[in-house]
Amino acid sequence: MNKGLLKLAAVSMMTALMVASLAGCGGKANKNTIKIGLLNEMTGGNATIGTAAANGAKMAIKEINAKGGVLGKQLEAVAADNKSEPAEAANAMTKLLSQDNVVAVTGTFSSSNAIAAASVAEVARKPYLIAGATNPKVTVDPKTNKVKKYIYRVCFIDPFQGTVAANFAFNNLKSKKAAMLIDNSSDYSKGLGEFFQAAFTKAGGTIVANEAYLQKDADFKATLTKIKAQGADVLFVPGYYEEVGKIVKQAREMGITIPIVGADGWDSPKLAAMAGAKALNNTFFTNHYSVDDPSAAGKAFIANYTKEFGQKPEALAVLGYDAVYVLADAIARAGSTDADKIVAALSATKNFKAVSGVTTINKNHDADKNAVVIEMKDGKQVLKTSIKP
Repeated sequence: MNKGLLKLAAVSMMTALMVASLAGCGGKANKNTIKIGLLNEMTGGNATIGTAAANGAKMAIKEINAKGGVLGKQLEAVAADNKSEPAEAANAMTKLLSQDNVVAVTGTFSSSNAIAAASVAEVARKPYLIAGATNPKVTVDPKTNKVKKYIYRVCFIDPFQGTVAANFAFNNLKSKKAAMLIDNSSDYSKGLGEFFQAAFTKAGGTIVANEAYLQKDADFKATLTKIKAQGADVLFVPGYYEEVGKIVKQAREMGITIPIVGADGWDSPKLAAMAGAKALNNTFFTNHYSVDDPSAAGKAFIANYTKEFGQKPEALAVLGYDAVYVLADAIARAGSTDADKIVAALSATKNFKAVSGVTTINKNHDADKNAVVIEMKDGKQVLKTSIKP
């Protein structure tokens, strides 16, 4: 285990112990409200994604309250910023559970942040319904292979997403030789790389280059030079938009014209600004939702969100919104804010009609639902295809 992971483990353990010792020591809860924690990346490298998720959640709470709330009470949002850092995610979760009297927590996009926060929620025995973190380790302990009792999510997971990306590259783009450029500081990116490689080689393709970078790197030219020399016909970059924008821009400047494929971490309005609209042509990424969704629910959500926030929603805005509705539905069916009753109701969630798609929570506490592939055309997202599990 490297020093960073040791530091994170120590922080997670300390914060979990704080939750255990401080539980019940916060101020008195308002009997007329049900407090819901919104834990998101409001600042730092994933701020646009976290802000979108928080906006979606707040809009859902506003709508639910306008309809009478849950169990005759109004929902009250308690926002917390994880600052796009795992240690901060653990600290923020500790505060939500030990001081703010929330009955459950939702939100979070980064898998590393979600894993850190989940370790606190699990010890505190409080429901944590994650909006967009996709690594399998979020809900299943990799050491014991046991499902975490209090941790759930409303999104698909990376074995599915990585397979969708690989099959799209092989079958739709007709690629046979893939290069990968992985964020080696991210559980999310490393996991997606593994799943993409397994699916791509199973389909008959070859991985000709497997290179790495770290978050906050800015110059990728040396690595891209090595990748270019290997003769790949597709490049897989499952990172977050801050680095991806720079990678795509530099790749195109170096004459790398092959398709570039990514994942849901690309979904930010900042991507086009950083990479350049022209550079993003011939790039594709897997995602949870598309603003081209033709359904009535999708159109209504987009119209309401645009009116509320002055811009079209990203996929994480939809997932933040859906997570609150799934959680509210579970509390209503539980007939209680008791943690064990809420998680029992979450486990029984079947065919819930969410905006991002009909959602069923499976035995691993993950959501079974469709994925979409988005194509970037002149800086705009265009729905390419939708793929079922």
